[in-house]
Amino acid sequence: MYTRRQMLTVAAPPAALAAAAATLRPRRAAAALHQLASAPGSPTELACEEELWAGVQRAFAVDRSLINLNNGGVSPSPVAVQEAMRRYLEFSNLAPVHTMWRVLEPQRETVRQELARTAGCQPEEVAITRNTSEGLEACQLGIPLRPGDEVLACDQEYPRMITTFRQRARREGIVLRQFPLPPPEAGPEAVVAAFAAQLGERTRAILVSHMVYLTGRVLPVREIAALGRRRGVWVLVDGAHAFAHLTFSLAELPCDAYAASLHKWLAAPHGTGLLYVRRERIGAIWPLLAAPEEMDENIRKFEEIGTHPAANALAIGEALAFHHGLGPERKLARLCHLRDRWAGRLTGHPRLRLHTPLGPGEAGAMATVEVIGVDPAALAEHLWARHRIIVAAITHPAVQGIRVAPSVYTTVGEIDRFAAALAEVAEKGLPA
Repeated sequence: MYTRRQMLTVAAPPAALAAAAATLRPRRAAAALHQLASAPGSPTELACEEELWAGVQRAFAVDRSLINLNNGGVSPSPVAVQEAMRRYLEFSNLAPVHTMWRVLEPQRETVRQELARTAGCQPEEVAITRNTSEGLEACQLGIPLRPGDEVLACDQEYPRMITTFRQRARREGIVLRQFPLPPPEAGPEAVVAAFAAQLGERTRAILVSHMVYLTGRVLPVREIAALGRRRGVWVLVDGAHAFAHLTFSLAELPCDAYAASLHKWLAAPHGTGLLYVRRERIGAIWPLLAAPEEMDENIRKFEEIGTHPAANALAIGEALAFHHGLGPERKLARLCHLRDRWAGRLTGHPRLRLHTPLGPGEAGAMATVEVIGVDPAALAEHLWARHRIIVAAITHPAVQGIRVAPSVYTTVGEIDRFAAALAEVAEKGLPA
């Protein structure tokens, strides 16, 4: 006699079974989020409740034959987000000039409102972009600067953003002034003091990362932004790794602009981003792509990129729902728990050097570790070739090592396998 499962397998073709599985997975994910949200205990206490997080892990259709610890580059989306994007894309293709432009595109405003609520600002201050670079470059190339004006940035900013200001320096004669970022042990006060010491009569703009891409170190952007604002200096914040990762509100940051990639820690569709510009500053920035004069004060001028898919932007709404279902505080606590699980096991080893401070508020999921005497690129290749573990190799004059970035779908078993593999290299070196 067939069991119920066997009967379904015999009666239903593979395509129907796949469709049924795709329908069930988001429902199970919703149940897992509800169970997590209703569980008693603080975020820190819930962070180590593996049964609760197992349901969250199953919300992702990731390849478990490998261990992806480079979620700081780009994250997979939960199945519910992928399904939403598929639905919007299929609907768009019914008759794009009507279904995409007239029906779906206006729904972008709902996503804008929810993004603003999540970010802690007004909808009329939020543009939906394709990534951090697009948002920041709109500001970097659009703010008013004259020959001889100075832009201030530390030596650990993302290379593309530095390249942008260097191009403006070549083209218009502005000056980019970079300085060494004080080491983590110096504390946040030293970072603020370093920025203050570099401010000069010609300083017109500051570029600063909320979370440093090399190490995951959180910088005191609130104090740095306040420093710039007192001097009437533009403050542009690279929030690529902080949005939907750290818990903060843009209303608390006195910066002029803040850009983030939503395909990192929000796990939104790939190629989605956010640009916040303080309302009174919008009119002073020229958009990256031309917009009509009547849009000068309109945040949507930064979205004038020509024909673009509606599906990517609208599926952000599903990613936001998933993020709030996790709970930002619970999510961050879980990410820090996974980070501390591997970092704590390796702390104190004479051949391992951690380049990320792990105190409260000093970092999130990402941390960079160096095996002294081992080339970072060779180590990353070894971890992939021998253990099927993906990490980011970091090679910078100030930082050498591998950047490790788990996500909410990462299991403790995967973290432990990584820690064991790294400890083996620390003890024995790379195999010949």
